[in-house]
Amino acid sequence: MTSLADIEIRLLIEAVFLRYGHDFRDYAPASMKRRVLQAQTRMGMGSISALQERVLHDAAEFAVLLQYLTVPVSEMFRDPAYFLALRRHVVPVLRTYPSIKIWVAGCSTGEEPYSLAILLREEDLLERTILYATDINHASLDKARAGIFNLDSMQAFTRNYQKAGGTKSFSDYYTAAYGGALFDKSLRDSITFADHSLATDAVFSETQLVSCRNVLIYFNRKLQDRALGLFHDSLSHRGFLGLGSKETLDFSAYADRFESVSRPERIYRRKP
Repeated sequence: MTSLADIEIRLLIEAVFLRYGHDFRDYAPASMKRRVLQAQTRMGMGSISALQERVLHDAAEFAVLLQYLTVPVSEMFRDPAYFLALRRHVVPVLRTYPSIKIWVAGCSTGEEPYSLAILLREEDLLERTILYATDINHASLDKARAGIFNLDSMQAFTRNYQKAGGTKSFSDYYTAAYGGALFDKSLRDSITFADHSLATDAVFSETQLVSCRNVLIYFNRKLQDRALGLFHDSLSHRGFLGLGSKETLDFSAYADRFESVSRPERIYRRKP
C-alpha cells in the first residue's frame, strides 16, 4: 500500500509542475522523498500537504523549496582526476577547433564552469571558447553569475586545483572582496549562465564538450535517458561527454552511441 507521505509527495511534485513548470516527476523517488521531508521540517510545515498549499500560493516560498529540491552543492575542481583527464585526453582535440562551445549542465552555483574556464585559460583556449552553464535553480544561477565564493573554501579548492594539474597559483584567479573570494571578471565574462531543464527543455546549441556531473544520479532511468539524448544531440561529430564519478552510460539507451575515453573519470566520446 502506498503511504500517505508518498501520496502527498506525488501531489506536491505534480502541483509544482502545473504551477511553476518545474518537472521533478521523473527524479529518483527515494532522493526526492528525502529532500521534500527535509524541506517540510526546515520550512516549519506540519505536513507535506501544508507545504504544498504554501508554495502554490507564494512564489517566494517555492523559491525556498527549490533550494532543497535541486541540492545546490558543489566545489571547484571537484574530483581533480576528471579535470586532469580533460587536460590529457580532451584538450588536445579541442585545440583543433577554430571555435569551441562547452555546455555545463546542472551547473549549480558555478564552481564547475569557473573551474573549466581556468583550465581553458591555462591551455590558451578560453578566448575562442563559449561556456554555457545551465541550471533550473534561479538563485543558484544568480550566485554563479556573481562569481563570489566563500573564502573559507579556497584552501580546499586550491588543493583540488593543484591535483587537477593547475599550472599557476590558484590565488591569481580571485581577490578577497565582499566578504568572499571574487573571481576574475574575464572568467565570469566567458560564461553564459542560463535557465535550462533537462526534464522539459530541448537542445539549444551544438557543442564539442558536455559536462554533466553528479546530476543523473538524482534521475530515474527514463529521465536519465532523456538527458543523455539531449547531450548526444548537442554534441558535434566526435564530441566529448563527461559524467560524475558514480554515473555511467552502461545499461542506458545511449550506451552504444559513445565510446570510453577515460573510463575511471567517466569521459566518453560520441561515436561517428
